[in-house]
Amino acid sequence: MKKGIHPENYRLVAFKDMSNDDVFLTKSTADTSETLEVDGVEYPVVKLEISRTSHPYYTGKSKLVDTAGRIDKFKNKYAKFKK
Repeated sequence: MKKGIHPENYRLVAFKDMSNDDVFLTKSTADTSETLEVDGVEYPVVKLEISRTSHPYYTGKSKLVDTAGRIDKFKNKYAKFKK
């Protein structure tokens, strides 16, 4: 591998799924200003809307998440093309 092109700031980061409050730790270089305490240790935290514990593909459960009425706006916009 080429030297000097890979980041040096790998560290443990907590990723929090906001839809079900699941937290998992992994190494990352993601920048964040927030922290979260996990098992008595404080880690930088990255908040996610969806992760492997809430994604319908991995869980087998279909869940409709409508933020700000996007589905209704789409249906209204394309209703005129309906036959």
